[in-house]
Amino acid sequence: MEKITGKKLNMTQIFGENGRVVPVTIVACDSDVTLELENKEVAVVGKSKGKGFTGVMKRWGFHGGPATRGQGIRQRAPGSIGSQTPGRVLKGKKMAGRIGNARVTIKGLKIMKVLSDLKQVMVSGPVPGARNSKIELKVIDTVKSGENK
Repeated sequence: MEKITGKKLNMTQIFGENGRVVPVTIVACDSDVTLELENKEVAVVGKSKGKGFTGVMKRWGFHGGPATRGQGIRQRAPGSIGSQTPGRVLKGKKMAGRIGNARVTIKGLKIMKVLSDLKQVMVSGPVPGARNSKIELKVIDTVKSGENK
């Protein structure tokens, strides 16, 4: 598996062979890139944008309490966090906290275009991270064992 390290620049769009608009992310590579990478499938590894401290509705998709019947300020609260028997909060309980700023891998993206003179590649779709953040492209070998016959 070939690894290419680089920096996320920005997003744009190009037109495919059939005239469809394809959103792409431009990646500035650290080393030289060749034209043989075009149309290869890649897995992109990067660090996602940090979203800060969030509540349970944004972080985990909780629905919240009813808006009426005397709820007051409890519409966005998580509700009960456990029973009386263990006398503690169990590990892994979904609660409010920090979100994002973690290593993310996105598979199934494709290198749409290679600009070898600028040391840039255009990857289909969005790539994790902010602009100018470090990312890693892992070129996936798509030849399967049964296709060599």
